[in-house]
Amino acid sequence: MTTKMRSEIAEQPAALQATLDALLPRVGEVERLARETRQLLFVARGTSDNAAVYGRYLAEAHTGRLSTLAAPSIATTYRRRLDLDGVLAVGLSQSGRTEEIVETLAWAKDCGARTVAITNGGEESPLAQAADLALCTLAGEEKAVPATKTYTTQLAALAVLGLGLGADVDPGDLRRVPEAVEKLIGDPGDLDDVVEGLADKPGVVVSGRGLAFSTALETALKLKEACYLHAMGLSYADLLHGPIAVVDADTPAILVAAGDGPTLDGTVALAERVVGAGAAAFTVGGGPRLAAAGTAALNGPDLPEWVAPLGLVVPGQLLTEALSRRLGIDPDAPRGLNKVTQTD
Repeated sequence: MTTKMRSEIAEQPAALQATLDALLPRVGEVERLARETRQLLFVARGTSDNAAVYGRYLAEAHTGRLSTLAAPSIATTYRRRLDLDGVLAVGLSQSGRTEEIVETLAWAKDCGARTVAITNGGEESPLAQAADLALCTLAGEEKAVPATKTYTTQLAALAVLGLGLGADVDPGDLRRVPEAVEKLIGDPGDLDDVVEGLADKPGVVVSGRGLAFSTALETALKLKEACYLHAMGLSYADLLHGPIAVVDADTPAILVAAGDGPTLDGTVALAERVVGAGAAAFTVGGGPRLAAAGTAALNGPDLPEWVAPLGLVVPGQLLTEALSRRLGIDPDAPRGLNKVTQTD
């Protein structure tokens, strides 16, 4: 029996294509809004917050704009007013109905920010209605609780946002994403070996750096949600500052990197260190160098670093779905979770 999660993973190439077709022509709208701003504030929770981490690194590494992740409680709990003049606030919610995110984006506008919504909830969703500009993704209805296609299409919308902010990248790279994702779905690499390597483990450390950090966080979240693992998502810089002590024979590492970029060397070195310490290092992406340094390898996309996260997360999604079934868990409906989460 095919799970809903597995079916929705397979729908991602089409969802990405539809989203890019709809949003790439709107780069000019982002450009016009962005002229009035100088820095970014990302407003999100959960999976959307992991997408926002990608948006932050993309903006700072390729547009030169200072970016940060919002603390929504400043708006909703502390109810403090901030000076957000010159800020572009970007609210992310897959449903567009998470009240805390809608309220925080409205608060940002009231504090002087210009606002963008990224949502799969459509133009009529509360988040889209609250924003100056809505970039609506076209993932279609997502029935499995763990987000897959709504997450990758959020990344696509953030990549379009980056283009509108003047990113020093080749826009044509985005057009290659759906095909690269389809290839990964068909050939994820040593999936069975990684599943078996994690099946009897209580926890795992998932690590990446820079633009791949978002993938590490999202993969760790999925393993927590659907496999009930104690999965820790960390930048490898933070991992080396102490938590690497938890990596041992009972706590393997999943190490994520694009096939190019300034963080690849460090990820390869970390894989070698983990294996040298007697622990398993399962790798995702990073090309042949990272694969050779690890215990078993999941393939990465043939994409440059700035768009690699749109593909790098796919092997982690496939791993989560397969490991969940291996553990006797229904990945479509993990315990304690709902499709839309409301926070106070």
